[in-house]
Amino acid sequence: MKKNVVLTMLLLTVVTVSVSKGQSEGKVIRLGIIGLDTSHVTAFTKLINDPKNKTGCRVVAAYPGGSPDIPASADRLEMFTNRMRDHFKVEIVSSIEELCQKVDGVLLESNDGRTHLKQARPVIAAGKPVFIDKPMAASLADVMEIFQLARENNVPCWSSSCVRYSQYILGSRDNEKVGELVGCYTYSGCSLEKHHPDLYWYGVHGVEMLFTIMGTGCEQVTRVHSPGTDVVVGLWKDGRTGTYRGKRLGKGHGAVVFGSKGTDHTNKFGGYGALCDEIGKFFRTGKAPVPAEITIEIFAFMTAAEESKKAGGATVSLASVIEKARKKNELRPN
Repeated sequence: MKKNVVLTMLLLTVVTVSVSKGQSEGKVIRLGIIGLDTSHVTAFTKLINDPKNKTGCRVVAAYPGGSPDIPASADRLEMFTNRMRDHFKVEIVSSIEELCQKVDGVLLESNDGRTHLKQARPVIAAGKPVFIDKPMAASLADVMEIFQLARENNVPCWSSSCVRYSQYILGSRDNEKVGELVGCYTYSGCSLEKHHPDLYWYGVHGVEMLFTIMGTGCEQVTRVHSPGTDVVVGLWKDGRTGTYRGKRLGKGHGAVVFGSKGTDHTNKFGGYGALCDEIGKFFRTGKAPVPAEITIEIFAFMTAAEESKKAGGATVSLASVIEKARKKNELRPN
């Protein structure tokens, strides 16, 4: 009799654990969006909310935000807000604080990087994991400050361009027919926006491609600027060189990879699906796939390029701009 009771209790325990596990695995993670002034919000929501993609997440609420002094924001804010509410049935809220009460994680999508530090503060204070779309901020100091706040509050936080997860770019990084990587040349559109350093606004895509393939370790950059083109050459500490070409004329982006055996070129884009898969995984696991150090180096590269332009094409070290940003943050009021 006692043996049967014990077996029954064990079976009940197994069933209870199995049900709890199933409920945990089946839980849908509620996501909120800050900034409804970019096409990314509808594209990402469509992919994330599609049950076929099995992201485990669902966008349920959004705060519009918007920047009246940037036409790309002001002219599209109402359109995307209406589409999110009417087509995707996403609740539109009146503040970031209200948003945080309704969600488990946040996508910070405002296309104006100047707003990101201010918008990230209440998200981090609420302990919500956050993905920050490009550009992560409008200054290196702000990028570093966001990561510092996230680290101090133990809040998972990361940023990435969609091109980082393109299968074509990832395939260029480890290519047998190229052999050992000795250098890389990437190119992309590089439209300018007066409130942001030149490469931050759109050139970040091509720079992220460069770092995805080359890895970190860039020590200095030199930039050549013209009305239609920017060329930035970086020197890595192991002697390799990586070059980014930003175009304001013509379309297309891609990468040329130079190796010990040969050269390869790709100019394909895999879409947003792979990035949204990573975003879903991030919110399910709480683990940022791109370390802060990598993103800081990417923005240091672009900041050094801005300083090189101001100095007439002089070589600028990444260490110098990182130190300048660090000192600026030390002087910020608490």
